[in-house]
Amino acid sequence: MQIRIINRSTNPLPAYETSGSAGMDVRAFLQEEVTLKPFERQLIPTGLFIELPQGFEAQLRPRSGLAFKHGISLPNSPATIDSDYRGEIKVALINLSNQDFVVKNGDRIAQMIIARHETAEWTITEEIAATTRGDGGFGSTGKN
Repeated sequence: MQIRIINRSTNPLPAYETSGSAGMDVRAFLQEEVTLKPFERQLIPTGLFIELPQGFEAQLRPRSGLAFKHGISLPNSPATIDSDYRGEIKVALINLSNQDFVVKNGDRIAQMIIARHETAEWTITEEIAATTRGDGGFGSTGKN
């Protein structure tokens, strides 16, 4: 699949790090370092602008190493970039640790996954099909 992209940063394009990777690493594009204090959120620019085909979205997700080692995550994970969005891709980062975390230009801060999606159309009805689970939710299929 070909996706049109503008890269206004000094960083490489998002890339798959291995042949089996589902996500491409996305890098911070910063003029100066950003320090995330514990439990602070910041919007980090990437310098990237994309043109996705209709019926596709880009999902931004946390990088597992940053999440595990440093408590860095995305508060809206997965973040969705719609096919009609043409602005700069920015990543909302949150520091869930008890220590400051410094983000520098070029740091890999998230992973991007390109995914196909369907457009739903609602059909109003008075009843829906029954299942064994029924209306059980919030742990109803978990431990007894």
